[in-house]
Amino acid sequence: MHMCFGEKRKLHQMFALLSHQAGGPETLVMEDVPRPNPTDDQILIRVFATALNYPDGLMLADKYQDIQPRPFCPGSEMAGIVEEVGSAVHEFKKGDRVFGLSSSAGGLAEFAVIKAAKCFAMPDTMEFPAAASLLITYGTTLHALWDHAKLKSGETMLVLGAAGGVGLAAVQLGKAMDARVIAAASSLEKAEIAMRAGADRSLVYDRSPATSGQMRALTEQFKQASGDGANVVFDPLGGNYTEPAMRALAEGGRYLVIGFAAGIPAIKANLLLLKAASASGVYWGKWADNNPRLAAQQVSKIVAWWKEGKIKPHISVRLPFSQAAEGFHLLARRQAIGKIVISASP
Repeated sequence: MHMCFGEKRKLHQMFALLSHQAGGPETLVMEDVPRPNPTDDQILIRVFATALNYPDGLMLADKYQDIQPRPFCPGSEMAGIVEEVGSAVHEFKKGDRVFGLSSSAGGLAEFAVIKAAKCFAMPDTMEFPAAASLLITYGTTLHALWDHAKLKSGETMLVLGAAGGVGLAAVQLGKAMDARVIAAASSLEKAEIAMRAGADRSLVYDRSPATSGQMRALTEQFKQASGDGANVVFDPLGGNYTEPAMRALAEGGRYLVIGFAAGIPAIKANLLLLKAASASGVYWGKWADNNPRLAAQQVSKIVAWWKEGKIKPHISVRLPFSQAAEGFHLLARRQAIGKIVISASP
């Protein structure tokens, strides 16, 4: 990561990490840039914590479905203190502690602007790293379990990648909704973390199943762990994990397509037909844009469960602003456990 800033900082300037070209985290440049000004419906926050998510790395390489015009500052999920509000914003004021989501990224900077509709008040006892870790993983997961899967009390849910950020959110929210949660992970350490997060049972699978024999063995692992089959499969991995997990669905099961950390799979539709099952793609960001009132209600529920101690973001890595590239590398190598949070001071 290159550093590029002058000897003296001008008034209304700030440090920001910028992507000028498609590539890996090493292409990011730290620059001294003008501080953004909020429009009528935006707030300006001084950023104290930014959580990295798998799509952030994809955006750097132009591999995400939404291509950002360059230069751009990555990091869409953040928490901080309100510095200034737009003329049409009445629900926040300077000094408020908030967390929010910016559709145009911008969290890896000293200041960022967010639409007031995508900003939420922090509970007094919540710390900035935890607040920065709530929206994308827990928002995606609750939308998946409530609106897509309609998860019921007592049902069995198989969670793939159960020690990742969204995986641990699925474990915790599944238990908050009184489901039986089976956590599948690629190492004993990750499986143990998922168990401490509340999973009822865990299993360790091959990190890269490639042969037909490995995939059949994985199917048997999933079936044995879930008993009569999984009512819901929560899949942020894709790749060669998808077919074995789909074969482990119960009659009438629901398969949740969350992401593709292991690659985009070819789904065999006959498996859905034979089990009278369904597969559902979960794109929380677009849904939240189209349903802001419902999204806000779900965020309120997430905060309420946090207050009750039913959910707690697992933050395994905290890095200073200048080492954000290492956080991106951990995500790309699938080495992240829970969330990676960056401090926004250079």
